[in-house]
Amino acid sequence: MEQLAQNILNGVTIGAFYALVALGYTMVYGVLKLINFAHGDLFMWGAYLGYTGLTVASALLLRTGPWVIVPVIIAAMLVVALAGVLLERSAYRPLRTAGRLPPIISALGAAFVLESLARNFYGATYMTYPKGVELTGGLKLVGDVTASTMQIIVLLFSLLMMAALYAFVNLTRAGTAMRAVSLDHDTSRLMGIDVNRVITIVFLIGPALGAAAGMMVALYYGSFDFTLGMSFGLKAFIAAILGGIGNIPGAMLGGMILGIVESLGAGYISPQWKDVIAYVLLAFILIVRPTGLLGERVAEKL
Repeated sequence: MEQLAQNILNGVTIGAFYALVALGYTMVYGVLKLINFAHGDLFMWGAYLGYTGLTVASALLLRTGPWVIVPVIIAAMLVVALAGVLLERSAYRPLRTAGRLPPIISALGAAFVLESLARNFYGATYMTYPKGVELTGGLKLVGDVTASTMQIIVLLFSLLMMAALYAFVNLTRAGTAMRAVSLDHDTSRLMGIDVNRVITIVFLIGPALGAAAGMMVALYYGSFDFTLGMSFGLKAFIAAILGGIGNIPGAMLGGMILGIVESLGAGYISPQWKDVIAYVLLAFILIVRPTGLLGERVAEKL
């Protein structure tokens, strides 16, 4: 029983990472009906920018601690958010009326560019964050079930970010505009909504959350490389589909479910099978409910 509880706790932690990244996929799809395949690599750049920021802070301050993580993670979120806006304006906006295939090809190209830039700037070896920023210790819950300090911070931060995003989308004027644009661009324009501004907000928020997740993943696992965006990004995309692509609560639910299922599979079967389990779960959900767990079937306009 204790092993089950520990596996579920570990799964919820991993699921929180998936959920934060999945939110970027689902928000972009909601307003543009576009799969932003470059989002995973923006998430990966959050980890690299965190490495750069912590390394510079260590060199300048000579003595660092976990407190340095806060300003560095904020800086990484701002830089990646701006990169997301630049990506939208250069790779997606010119192709907005070109049909569905060209933007997808452009997104794949942007993903390869971002991945190649990371490999060329930082090298192909695994990176580790500087010494002194580790979050040690933990909290014993029940019996031998232990939540590390990093797990507690990840869960609190992730839940806070997801709750803030949900409140923003449902309780603010900008959030109302986002929901209107997700339904119909032309009608939104007739109602006086600046569609381009709404899309810019989406490309600010999604990559910013991805950057925070990227830095936390690097801190949690201890090392990473330029393939982080491909591996985690693909899992987050699966999570978004599981929950219902375009549905924000669905992205959160899908991330948590995927993380728990993977953790249970790794704990009771084998870590080598966790990817297989994830894809089998995806196939099963799509067969039983093609729109995802919380997705709604929408009539397609011709």
